[in-house]
Amino acid sequence: MPADSARPGTRLIMMGDAALCAGFSMIGFETWPDASVGQLEQLLNELMEQHETALVFLEPALARCDCDSLRQLQHRGGGIVVTEIPPLNAPRDYQPQVEELVISVLGRNALQTPRTDTDRAD
Repeated sequence: MPADSARPGTRLIMMGDAALCAGFSMIGFETWPDASVGQLEQLLNELMEQHETALVFLEPALARCDCDSLRQLQHRGGGIVVTEIPPLNAPRDYQPQVEELVISVLGRNALQTPRTDTDRAD
């Protein structure tokens, strides 16, 4: 169950690791600690059926699940925005899904940080 589900207007939702959810709860998000794929599916279906507006943050395990409602939202767009955030325990190992798309379209070099004159050693 969500920690707080009685909000008017746009719903701000975080689903993922309990420790990360605690931080989001402190800034007013509805949190679903250690949520399952089934809970994600149920929530997204509810949001779509009720034509709600929402910003939904998901950790990679949920954001990359094979979930019909998630795929539908990703293709449909609209008032429900779903975005993936890095896991709390390994933020440096995180590779966003969009990175694969950028590489396929623009090549691997597109993601490299360009060197400036201040980066160069004399």
